[in-house]
Amino acid sequence: MADNPSKRITGPRRALDGVRVLALEASVSAPHCSRLLADLGAEVIKIEKPGEGDILRGWDSAVRGLASGYVWLNYNKRSFAIDVKKPAGRAIVEKLAAQVDVFLENFAPGVAERLGFGAAKLCAANPRLIYCSVSGYGQDGPYRDVKAYDLLIQGEAGVIASTGSPEQPAKVSVPIADLAVSMYATSGILAALYERERTGRGQVLDLSMFESLLSWLGYFPHHYWHRGEEPERVGMRHHFVTPYGPYLASDGVYVNLAVATAHDWTVFCQQVIERPDLLDDSKFTTSELRRANRVVMEKLIEKVFLTRPSAEWLQRLESARLPHGIVRGIAQVLSHPQTIARQMIQQVGSPVGEVPVIASALRMSDSPPRLDPVPELGADTEAILRELGFSSDEIAAMKADQTIS
Repeated sequence: MADNPSKRITGPRRALDGVRVLALEASVSAPHCSRLLADLGAEVIKIEKPGEGDILRGWDSAVRGLASGYVWLNYNKRSFAIDVKKPAGRAIVEKLAAQVDVFLENFAPGVAERLGFGAAKLCAANPRLIYCSVSGYGQDGPYRDVKAYDLLIQGEAGVIASTGSPEQPAKVSVPIADLAVSMYATSGILAALYERERTGRGQVLDLSMFESLLSWLGYFPHHYWHRGEEPERVGMRHHFVTPYGPYLASDGVYVNLAVATAHDWTVFCQQVIERPDLLDDSKFTTSELRRANRVVMEKLIEKVFLTRPSAEWLQRLESARLPHGIVRGIAQVLSHPQTIARQMIQQVGSPVGEVPVIASALRMSDSPPRLDPVPELGADTEAILRELGFSSDEIAAMKADQTIS
């Protein structure tokens, strides 16, 4: 790992202790990746624009004046506020890039290179460097320079067309394109670190939001290739398995259930809705027939579920040992018994005091997730410069010409 004697590891050891990441990042995709690496112990130095910072800092003020998105994605990091458009700023970033293990950027293709931080240049200076670019469509191809946001990628990659009700398509509420590419980027970086242990060399990673969502389309391409089917929009239901989804009970609560096998269908009809006659109905005898006759079946089951309250349906499903649950709002999820039992809500420091965050979902017996503060803009700038060997006078001069803030 990169040599950084001035940065001591304190507290419990973690899987990525000693790994240093330099992140020229903004918004969601790369920041989520670097947050995952930081959770595992990596030192993440986040480059931010002096006076402004990551664009997410200005999106809202929900967390007692801090932006919710910034708090979500950027605790556990060090904020390095430096103007990379100034020659002095570029030189410092180049010096840092020569000392770190990973360089992560998610600007439009060509921007990092124009700034002087292209993969060829940085990897030549640091052959062990793992250089990861995250973009909308990748570093080449006809869509290379097309502007990309999560909403647009959801549309281009087929997600919106297959989501929503028959009457109207819908986007996925969370930024799934950003999250998908960030997970691939994290996996790729970890794999590259592992490979470097064998070869001694870094490599270049080219990840795109479009390809990440494309690879998540699952069974849809296979139904198109082999049956010519475009996925219909089925609202809260499953595209190929039915009954599967939330059904409204008489008390206004949605009961969620999954009937995924022939055995489950038998148990559901006999013990849950008490309609054994449906087992002999030729429209419903197989999974594919139930799918073909979805409209008739759904109306029938919806009508049955409206006859009883949710508690009774949940009890019946529990007795029948069928998968089930309810549809919860955010308040209910945050107070969910499993959320509490697994201690998924933790407190981290921030410029406005301790704030709650959702903890890392990754649990490792010997590598507890880190919970360091959300940094104030430029909070670590001077410390990082001192670690690089700059004097107080040199730092003061950089402040005076606004290279740093």
